[in-house]
Amino acid sequence: MNSTIRKYTKTKTVFPDDNAALKAIYLAINIIERKWTNQIRNWGIIVHQFLITFENRCLI
Repeated sequence: MNSTIRKYTKTKTVFPDDNAALKAIYLAINIIERKWTNQIRNWGIIVHQFLITFENRCLI
């Protein structure tokens, strides 16, 4: 994720203000999130392991 954000912000070396930099990072994260469409393998097993390990913190 960091390398992708760096790729989007590297082309523009100077931002007029902090809001412009935050907007560029926000838009880069939106583009990155669109690519996150794959499902997590064995999610049911992972959830059960979380419930065993962190029984007080995980609420389903």
